[in-house]
Amino acid sequence: MQRWRGLGDLPGGWGRCVVTIGVFDGVHRGHQELISRTVAAAAERGLPSVVVTFDPHPSEVLRPGSHPAQLTSLRRKAELVEGLGVDVFCVLPFTLEFSRLSPHEFVHEALVDQLHAAAVLVGDNFTFGAKAAGNVALLRELGRRFGFVAYTAELQGRSLAEPGAEPRSGIDITFSSTYVRSCIDAGDVVAAAEALGRPHRLEGIVVRGDRRGHELGYPTANLSTPRFAAVPADGVYTAWFTRLSEPDRRLRAAVSVGTNPTFSGRERTVEAFVLDVDEDFYGQHVALDFVTRLRDQERFTTSADLVVQIDDDVARTRAALG
Repeated sequence: MQRWRGLGDLPGGWGRCVVTIGVFDGVHRGHQELISRTVAAAAERGLPSVVVTFDPHPSEVLRPGSHPAQLTSLRRKAELVEGLGVDVFCVLPFTLEFSRLSPHEFVHEALVDQLHAAAVLVGDNFTFGAKAAGNVALLRELGRRFGFVAYTAELQGRSLAEPGAEPRSGIDITFSSTYVRSCIDAGDVVAAAEALGRPHRLEGIVVRGDRRGHELGYPTANLSTPRFAAVPADGVYTAWFTRLSEPDRRLRAAVSVGTNPTFSGRERTVEAFVLDVDEDFYGQHVALDFVTRLRDQERFTTSADLVVQIDDDVARTRAALG
């Protein structure tokens, strides 16, 4: 897969293509359906498929301080898109100047003059151009004018669960990054995985903590996560731990998210106890793929009581992950 940063990276002699456009945060099952349809439509026409996305998130440029929790880093998003068979991953830098392009200007300059789109596939709630003034109807109209076809996909799921619902209740929901974020914010990593089609992943660099885990007999890898990363609600989880330098080696981990209330902690941390491994992970870029939530964060009277609970957390992690 080719990766372009801006339309200036287009190779000479670039012909026509089939394009899909969106932020695609999370690359959830709705996104996957849309991207897969784009790949199929391109193959039918014998043309390359192009995914166009934006960086930074448009909301951070238009309303500074309103950046939503980020489900996937740009690097991870590219990996997931590549796995769907896309030919080109094109990142458009989202600036104030870019945000002021009218819908007509965006279509003409990006889709027609630069990409030479033969077909454009978008979600049925797609908007574009300054103040999100463009919609699907306008995209179709501009397509007729400029010689491309516009298609939409309804990003609808079936029998997914409401975040945090117990027992899990089957309802129809529209796939959206907002829904996935609400699941993660509620600590319902199972519902998030259902919508994503895989466990929610949190990446970070392992940094030195207060080494309290070592004193308790459970040394942990403490993650420093990106500023906007979507961190699950406080609690204890089972997760797969992966060093990104060894992506095929998954290790079982019990993960604590929270402020360590037993020790009156104030800073929110993400700490992973990696089972059956005695290795130093400091300074390494790692990922946690959250599988299940074991319990809430609790305050224990003594360290000994906490160790008894951690013993149980580790046993349940071992049983859950096999």
